[in-house]
Amino acid sequence: MNSVTESLPTHGRHSILAAICLAALVLPMSFTGGAVATPFIGQTFDAQPTELAWITNAFMLSFGSLLMAAGTLADLYGRKRLFMCGMALFALVSTLLAVVPDILWLDLLRGVQGIAAAAALSSGSAALAQEFDGHARTRAFSLLGTTFGVGLAFGPLLSGLLIEYMGWRAIFLCTALIAILSLIFALPKMRESRDPQAQRLDTPGVLTFSGLLISFTTAVILAPEQGWGSPVILALLGASAVFLLLFVVVENRAKHPMLELGLFLFPRFVGVQILPIGTCYCYIVLIVLLPFRFIGVEGASAFEAGLMMLALSAPMLIVPIIAASLTRWLSAGVLCAIGFVIAATGLYWLSAIPVGAHAQIIAAMLLTGIGTGLPWGLMDGLSISVIPKERAGMAAGIFNTTRVASEGVALAITVAVLTALVAHHLSLSTSVQLFAGDYSTIAQRLVMGDIQHASADASQIPLTVLRSAYTAGFNTLLQLLAMFTLFTAAVVFLFLGRQSEVGTQSASDVVRLSSDT
Repeated sequence: MNSVTESLPTHGRHSILAAICLAALVLPMSFTGGAVATPFIGQTFDAQPTELAWITNAFMLSFGSLLMAAGTLADLYGRKRLFMCGMALFALVSTLLAVVPDILWLDLLRGVQGIAAAAALSSGSAALAQEFDGHARTRAFSLLGTTFGVGLAFGPLLSGLLIEYMGWRAIFLCTALIAILSLIFALPKMRESRDPQAQRLDTPGVLTFSGLLISFTTAVILAPEQGWGSPVILALLGASAVFLLLFVVVENRAKHPMLELGLFLFPRFVGVQILPIGTCYCYIVLIVLLPFRFIGVEGASAFEAGLMMLALSAPMLIVPIIAASLTRWLSAGVLCAIGFVIAATGLYWLSAIPVGAHAQIIAAMLLTGIGTGLPWGLMDGLSISVIPKERAGMAAGIFNTTRVASEGVALAITVAVLTALVAHHLSLSTSVQLFAGDYSTIAQRLVMGDIQHASADASQIPLTVLRSAYTAGFNTLLQLLAMFTLFTAAVVFLFLGRQSEVGTQSASDVVRLSSDT
């Protein structure tokens, strides 16, 4: 079957857009919902910090490592078929998560949920590219990006409401219902499409890339507990380096690679991939870590934490739309760089605000959200323009892999850094002498929002000291994130700031030149 060429009536395309936007809403809600529920899941199953970390990371790892493969499968076997299968599996697994008996099954099912999410998002994005052209496609992908951001940001509020009145298991039932609604919109109107020149799945590429992500992220998650110099961590880091080398070799030798590495020779392509990495460190990590702080350490209810998170999320309703309009006067690169500078300012301001100053905290979070909203509203549309329409599956797969894989890695890194910072401040702020590993264990509990077990492990340390050490470590982390966000702004401006669009070359030229390279 060839790619779709005839246009659907407007109402038919809107139905498809609604289905894919519902998928883009429910997938990040699963991410943020799991984060808000983590302290409560820990209480239910009396789980260890590492087990709690996998609630989010199992989802993100399987999601991120399989997105490029899902894009290829969508091009090969059909976008509608993969989308329907992915959303159906997602609904089923979400239902099973609502009745899971222990933390092990929860972590395993979260990994399966990530696989379903990869199939649905990658194929859905590719299907959307087939139905819209020109400015209509830009608007459609801007709405898709906005919806994805709303799901990430408003997930904590909805999750807080569900936890307050129905318990944490209701979160997964809610996501199952939204997934079913997406299927209802998609089934009658979405048309099958595929790339007639698509080749078979690059299995060695998928396996080496997945091995790279899993080994590196596992090392980062286990390092606070095992120690960075432990044989296990060194072996995992060594394995990740080997997988990286193998991935590069495999992709360079493959006749039809999953990822055309030659594309990375072009600044505009690299610049587009940097955008989601930057938003991870100024936005995504806050979506996860702030609920841990508000609920687990400062004692707020799940609903109160969700209300606080609105300050970070509310700009996602407006700013991405404004960003798309501003491209008439400023290049996308300049707008994205300005956004990162604004977000860095918000992060640094947040690091200087004392605990309890809620008005200032809300203002700083609002400023951070406004800054992040600029690149967030532009990057989905920019990503699809790098590859010809017929390779939409690859375009969606590459960009979404960068976004989701970097989210999982960024979260693992920031949790490890925050654990080390809290342990350091804890060792400086108490006269009680403990082993270095004990400080790290207590810090892990605090970082995951489990202040009850942290207090029990540190029975000789006052609760006020624990909270003070956590706050000091969190503020230092915010300052580091602000510096990284400023660096991202400079890189994005360098690669994208002087162009009216992502680039001046045609996408077909990019692919042709990369193939020649």
